[in-house]
Amino acid sequence: MTTPGRGRSREQWGYLPYLLPGLLLFTAVIGVPFLMNIGTSFTEWTGVGTPEWIGLGNYRELVKDGEFWASFRHNVLIIVGMAIVPTLIGLVLAAALTDLVDRHFGPRTASVLRACVYLPQVLPVVIAGVVWSWLLAPENGAVNALLDAVGLGSLAHDWLGDPATALWSVVGVMVWMQVGFPLVIFMSGLQRVDPSLYEAAEIDGASWWRRFRHITIPQIRPEIFVVLLWTTIAALKAFPQIFVLTKGGPGGATNVPSYYSWVSFFEKSDVGYGSAIATVLTLVIVALTVVFLRLQGRELGEGR
Repeated sequence: MTTPGRGRSREQWGYLPYLLPGLLLFTAVIGVPFLMNIGTSFTEWTGVGTPEWIGLGNYRELVKDGEFWASFRHNVLIIVGMAIVPTLIGLVLAAALTDLVDRHFGPRTASVLRACVYLPQVLPVVIAGVVWSWLLAPENGAVNALLDAVGLGSLAHDWLGDPATALWSVVGVMVWMQVGFPLVIFMSGLQRVDPSLYEAAEIDGASWWRRFRHITIPQIRPEIFVVLLWTTIAALKAFPQIFVLTKGGPGGATNVPSYYSWVSFFEKSDVGYGSAIATVLTLVIVALTVVFLRLQGRELGEGR
């Protein structure tokens, strides 16, 4: 007679053949290159010839590198622009489209508005970045032209060329590009919420804000965790937006670790140092992922 524990274990092992292709692909595409990157980070190498082993030399230099720490500070603001603000805006828009627009104007109107907000997600990042660089251009940019047309020409500015506004301009572009993703995820999550909860709350006289606070947010908490995790990782890896809009400038004002690593690799031919930056960035991403998953597991456990 087979015990329940042994039967469950045998059933779990039965899934292994189906997981092997993905595991092998992950090992070949991510695991092995990452281990090679870690090995390279302990060397001084220009990309040609034989790497010279220097141990922790690159990491000691990172600790003293002010530009490296500044790039991480910039990345905190990028996280605000790609993760926190889009998640908040997407949450409010999803609740409004589901609880107000869908009910009063029909699902077709809500779908059209959702598609309009999601459109920037469909655009390739490079194309969106090029378009925004035209819009924010100091001479013939549409933003400055619009300010001039409405009598606010004194506010016209070199948005991407001034260190005081460059990073904020990049963050604004990232909010515009990113907000559609959380909106779609949250609207999908709201489909599983029982409409009678909103109807009962409305009959009891609850305002839209109270329904949003006490029904919408608790019901789609798992989706909120997923969106925050996904967008935070995307923000830490942000590269094409910076490359297209500012190339880390002016004066390093928009430099982030991913771009700083690329510069070390390809412009300075300091492959070992670039590998050290990439390794630290990867470890930060892994640590944040573990924290998010633990918090999500705790929330789900308390929910049960």
